[in-house]
Amino acid sequence: MNHQSLSAFIWSVADLLRGDYKQSEYGRVILPFTVLRRLDCVLAPTKESVFEAAGKGHPDPMLLRASQTTFFNRSPLDLVKLVGDQDNIATNLLSYVQGFSPEVRDIFEQFEFAAQIDRLAKNGLLYQVTERFAGIDLHPSTVDNNQMGLVFEELIRRFAEISNETAGEHFTPREVIRLMVNLIFVEDDDVLSKPSVVRTIYDPTAGTGGMLSIAGEYLQEHNPQAHLTMSGQELNPESYAICKADMLIKGQDITKIVQGNTLSDDGHPGQTFDYMLSNPPFGVEWKKVQKEVKDEHQRLGYAGRFGPGLPRVSDGSLLFLMHLLAKMRPKAEGGCRFGIVLNGSPLFTGAAGSGESEIRRYVLENDLVEAIIALPTDMFYNTGIATYVWILSNKKPAERQGKVQLIDASSFWQRMRKSLGSKRKQMSDDQIGNVTQLFGAFVEAELATVMDGEGKEIARQIVREGEAAPAAPEGGKVKLAPLSRIFDNTSFGYQTITVERPELDEHGKPVLGQRGKAKGKPVADTSFRDTENVPLAEDVDAYFEREVKPHARDAWIDKSKTKTGYEIPFNRHFYVFEPPRALKEIDAELGEVSDRIRALLKDMAA
Repeated sequence: MNHQSLSAFIWSVADLLRGDYKQSEYGRVILPFTVLRRLDCVLAPTKESVFEAAGKGHPDPMLLRASQTTFFNRSPLDLVKLVGDQDNIATNLLSYVQGFSPEVRDIFEQFEFAAQIDRLAKNGLLYQVTERFAGIDLHPSTVDNNQMGLVFEELIRRFAEISNETAGEHFTPREVIRLMVNLIFVEDDDVLSKPSVVRTIYDPTAGTGGMLSIAGEYLQEHNPQAHLTMSGQELNPESYAICKADMLIKGQDITKIVQGNTLSDDGHPGQTFDYMLSNPPFGVEWKKVQKEVKDEHQRLGYAGRFGPGLPRVSDGSLLFLMHLLAKMRPKAEGGCRFGIVLNGSPLFTGAAGSGESEIRRYVLENDLVEAIIALPTDMFYNTGIATYVWILSNKKPAERQGKVQLIDASSFWQRMRKSLGSKRKQMSDDQIGNVTQLFGAFVEAELATVMDGEGKEIARQIVREGEAAPAAPEGGKVKLAPLSRIFDNTSFGYQTITVERPELDEHGKPVLGQRGKAKGKPVADTSFRDTENVPLAEDVDAYFEREVKPHARDAWIDKSKTKTGYEIPFNRHFYVFEPPRALKEIDAELGEVSDRIRALLKDMAA
């Protein structure tokens, strides 16, 4: 039975729930029961040994050894035995779940499984549901870990799609994850080819574990002998339970999946990783954890996670970026690459000296940003805003050092047959491949759109630097737009200078200072104070002489107020000016319209 058939069979349990449960609630029953049956089957061969050891009062480590896996259940019951005692099934099922080792018991507690058992029993459904699952063979010899992981992923996806609110908060579209996974792995030849290579991956906003799972699937596909150790943290209890259950089914160490707020309570202190992925919440304020975050920033500085600065309280996404920076494996130990999804705000919000600008300054001056990719709008379940994937690394290849690649993939989409919440678009495998190739090749490129004589698009082609654009069809044209651009890190930096002008007395002469350092110098008139942003690559004094002095001969720069800032005006670098049509063409068109209107009026009058 393949994973689609198996997940469809498990999904058929939904028929039993219809009427007593809302569609959005099906997962609360089906997911924990799927986990329970899988664990039931995994433990079956050593069931008697564990029960015997438990009866002798052996401690948990001895029970683990007896189970020959990473968890155990001390109860003599299993699902098959449970359905043999219909009258006591609720009490016995609760007892059975309580027999699991603490880490597994935590999964069912987070699922609030006891409440679901009670609800199913009151609706007369508990026996039928338990019987249905007891009849499914999920033993590893029948369904291996990889296949079982695919089954669970399919179920998670289905439940996310029928519950748009949950999907938006805890579920990242799969094609976005596949793109990010491609980008973080594409330059690592060892992990894709070296036998028995071991790597670690981490997601601080793990949700239901989709990013970790797809990274594992990608590596399994390209290098079946490689091993990816997965770690994560999640705040939402149900999402945490799903993620932890998914990791357990895949044979991962579930102690590495932690519940809690990543910003205020780091669940993996002092640990670093080879790869990381994250889709933090967009535009969510961090007021609830403000005290803890500010305390770490002030007390530990760069020895903590938030040394570069703090963003405004209304949007905490850059806090997650800094958290990931602190989790990067040092370059001397092999380095790290990570991908994070952010909205447009972190690119440009905040003037020079602000927390946001200082964070951008830190990542650019330390040469950590490899690329930023603009995604299409309407890609996520709970928002239609523009989003960007940032790829950061402390092990840049030589040709990327000192450089940042910007890729505008906002036009790489196809419309979905059925919208899911705010999600109306998706990226195809070919489009994901095109972006991956542009990143991997580290080249500048343009997108050529071929139009016919009526202005209708008939073809698209990626034109890399040095390649010829396609020829225009007869009567048509070819529009070229930048697709991939490469910049020096310093291209995004600027200095904000403060321009002062003197205060004048009643005779129109400058007022001079009377004491201290200001003695004998013109006093600045704050009503004339102005600021100018000067690109880092340009000499400030030369700029001042050229742009300011001709308009204000008495002005000067207060150099004590000069600040360095960074912003990444993404859209500006991809803007293509389209000149308006010629006036003669517009006049001719207006004339034709006027003639048609006059003809219609004449017909009506007749």
